[in-house]
Amino acid sequence: MENKKKCIFAGTFDPPTLGHKNVIETCLKMFDEVVVAFPVNPTKEPYFSLSARKEMLTLMFPNESRIRFVETDGTIAELLETEGTEFYVRGLRNSTDFDYENANFYATKKLFPNVEAIYLPCPQELMHVSSSMVKNSLRFHTPIDEYVTPEVKNYIEENMKKQK
Repeated sequence: MENKKKCIFAGTFDPPTLGHKNVIETCLKMFDEVVVAFPVNPTKEPYFSLSARKEMLTLMFPNESRIRFVETDGTIAELLETEGTEFYVRGLRNSTDFDYENANFYATKKLFPNVEAIYLPCPQELMHVSSSMVKNSLRFHTPIDEYVTPEVKNYIEENMKKQK
């Protein structure tokens, strides 16, 4: 059996943004499989349900069989071990992201010494993009076009109409 290379890219994806899409597209260039993980974070109350976040990501990558979605309530170290990979991918917009991710990397390395962090810099034109910006725009009824793909925008708009 061929030894396929895979990575894990974890996040809340609440909602998935153009930045998330960029990271996943880069991962698809480097790996045979991309495991997009949704770790349960008890300190975060997601704006969108888990099923909605998965659906939006699926809409961003139609017919892409090399992406697999998993939920986990354990540590990233446990997930890396379960998935049989050491590659943990993180997207970085700025030095604040780097400091945060580096601290998490060293914590993960204590639990899973084989972890290899791959930090992907954000394209300059996406440095302002974040899920928080999308949620703020939704709260204030301002456009979200510069933060999400057209598919995600349509999904959000259609589902917000249903909630009214």
